[in-house]
Amino acid sequence: MEPCIPDKLPIDDLDWRAILPNVGKANAALARYDGMLQTLPNPAILLSPMTANEAVLSSKIEGTQATLDEVLEADAGIATSELRKGDIEEISNYRSAVGIAEAALEERDITLSLIREVHQRLLQGVRGRNKAPGQFREDQNWIGRRGDPIERARFVPPNPVALKTELSNWEAYLASEDEDPILQTAIAHAQFEILHPFKDGNGRIGRMLIPLLLYKRNTLSRPMFYMSEYLEDNREKYYDGLLAITERGAWKNWIDFFVNAMIIQAENNLEKVRLIRNLYDETQRRVVDITHSQFSMATVNALFERPVISSTMFADSAGFNNRVTANNMLRQLEADNVITRIREGGGRTPAVYAFPELVNIAEGRDIFRRRPPEA
Repeated sequence: MEPCIPDKLPIDDLDWRAILPNVGKANAALARYDGMLQTLPNPAILLSPMTANEAVLSSKIEGTQATLDEVLEADAGIATSELRKGDIEEISNYRSAVGIAEAALEERDITLSLIREVHQRLLQGVRGRNKAPGQFREDQNWIGRRGDPIERARFVPPNPVALKTELSNWEAYLASEDEDPILQTAIAHAQFEILHPFKDGNGRIGRMLIPLLLYKRNTLSRPMFYMSEYLEDNREKYYDGLLAITERGAWKNWIDFFVNAMIIQAENNLEKVRLIRNLYDETQRRVVDITHSQFSMATVNALFERPVISSTMFADSAGFNNRVTANNMLRQLEADNVITRIREGGGRTPAVYAFPELVNIAEGRDIFRRRPPEA
């Protein structure tokens, strides 16, 4: 196969009348989601498990197998199996890379320089660390089954000699505000995957860019939109849609797929955020009623920020000056079935607790079960 020659951006021959009605629906769905996002008192804390789950799912598309509960348990200090250790390190890097990008956007635009910085953090010390982290490729890559030569590749990205020019065109497109933000995001994401500018990590960087672009175009009040759930569930359509662009210029089909994905995911995200907000309000009331403590609000925030948490982390996060007081609080919450103990403490090993309802909302299924109330 020959390296592909990507279309120049912007795409000039789109059928706007066929595309825009669906784009309008996506804008409306995203506005409803963002409206709910703006009702949260502290989105970074309340949506922490959803942010972690996005890292899990985006990494899963690239072959990792670790689950959200395994990642949260590792955060709390529970030993990771050797089978999952590498996966969890990759997911941890993804979360750190997102943090770098989000912080940078307070002062910078999305540029090739920023993307290289984010990529360097993504591959630091994990699988792919020997594939030039933070550097655009200088040789030809291709996509196919492991071990297949380029002649059997499913897709061959642009020649590295042409890559610099193509990336400059892509970067200039990001800086433009002539197109609808959702349409621009759909095209920019696809073009990044087509360019495949890194030796590894292209899919994860490309999916990271989706909420960042929407935020930078003022479509989101915060760069917190989680799309990998839909893309993971529809992985083959996702890949086929990208491939069809280079095979037959099927931009409209791709945009239809992406925009429909955004509509569905916006509604799913909206429901999760609604459930989390309601759970936050309910948990505040319960913890106050149970503990009557001056640390009630700090306790609730600690559980939402770390829904799997060790007793030591809990004391530090909630600001307890006395570990005995913190442990008494945890015992009260466990007795009233707010949290569940998932590891016993002993000696220098702290107990670990899970906040089941929050984890289950983020994961979309029951992972941690609340123990039945005592008779």
